[in-house]
Amino acid sequence: MMKKCLDQLGFLPADFLLPKQEDMTPWSVVACDQFTSQPEYWERVEQFVGDKPSTLHLILPESRLGTDREAASVREINETMTKYLSEGVFQTLEHSLIYVERTQANGKVRRGIVGVVDLEQYDYRPGATSLIRATEGTVLSRIPPRVAVRKDASLETSHIMLLIDDPLKTAVETMGSQTAEMKPLYQFELMEHGGSIAGWQVTKEQEAQLAEALTMLADPAVVAEKYHMPDVPVLLFAVGDGNHSLATAKENYDRQKRTTPRDQWDTMPARFAMAELVNLHDDSLEFEPIHRVVFDVSPEDLVQKLLLWYQGAFQGEGEGHQIRYVFGEEQGVVTVPHPKAKLEVGTLQNFLDEYIKAYGGRVDYIHGADVTRELGQQPGNIGFILPAMEKAQLFPTVMAEGVLPRKTFSMGEAWDKRYYLECRKIR
Repeated sequence: MMKKCLDQLGFLPADFLLPKQEDMTPWSVVACDQFTSQPEYWERVEQFVGDKPSTLHLILPESRLGTDREAASVREINETMTKYLSEGVFQTLEHSLIYVERTQANGKVRRGIVGVVDLEQYDYRPGATSLIRATEGTVLSRIPPRVAVRKDASLETSHIMLLIDDPLKTAVETMGSQTAEMKPLYQFELMEHGGSIAGWQVTKEQEAQLAEALTMLADPAVVAEKYHMPDVPVLLFAVGDGNHSLATAKENYDRQKRTTPRDQWDTMPARFAMAELVNLHDDSLEFEPIHRVVFDVSPEDLVQKLLLWYQGAFQGEGEGHQIRYVFGEEQGVVTVPHPKAKLEVGTLQNFLDEYIKAYGGRVDYIHGADVTRELGQQPGNIGFILPAMEKAQLFPTVMAEGVLPRKTFSMGEAWDKRYYLECRKIR
């Protein structure tokens, strides 16, 4: 009964692979889409890891995209996966969920449950009504490089985080008082200011508890009362981090379906993708804005074009969306009155998309205001500092209006992102 329920909800146990090595710190590295404009971070990680078994050798840091290392890196990743499997690097944890406690560098503890997502119940397209949905717009150009890694891969590891809206903390947090009943799996320090992490194997009885709690959260009557939205399709799992990775897994699965008989779809490893389930109301979870830096432009021209792009836009603070910028020694604000977008990030992104299309330049999405200022002050660059959104608005906004503008928010600082750790066979 429990397994059937989890099947229907789209979040299930799986066979996980954990490394046998005693020193786990070199094994676990941060999400590939972090520190993309700070190659020195990844250089330090490479030096620290060296030739030791590590998830660094199983992923493609996005700082390498578009470089002469990209194609060679993809080949090396697939070869390393095969090597790790053949050389017995892993031990197998069969049909399990993993309860995780991540102590961040600031001392706060984030709790989660690692399982797999049924990609049949996930849709990243705008207007989706599936149980599992993207929260932000998906940049389709970011999917092909990831597909290139995954399409021939024998393993997956994941930095995907799914969010549930559980203010009473009935699902994930209840596991924290039950670790004495679980089998300990790992406990170690994470590199590069990542804090530490510990994991336990969830018991079958606890899986049943989780299924019951998630079933209640997915009850249409409960959802309608919680959000005061009758007849709105239930959103149970919102993708908080790693949407492009999950979209890549979906694309890879859809490609395999085209050459696989329908009666075999249920047992295809590619149908599922690993993710960690986290409560939106976890005390450690803070929504941080994702700022923008535009490279290889004339900052003065870009600001003038922004003022002309929106009717009535003016320099200085006022009523409307305030777009804060920095370049060279300059800091300023452009106010856009009566904005059509719900959030400042939407107002800015709509303009930047058209500006870059017409005049060139390149935009990067930056975690941390200090880094944004530092990069924005370099010649030919301009940084935009954006405000954070309230996390309590996430679920009702996505349910009512669809996906937010891409790269609207980040959950914590870059070093607080999920580190790769568990692996799973996908072939």
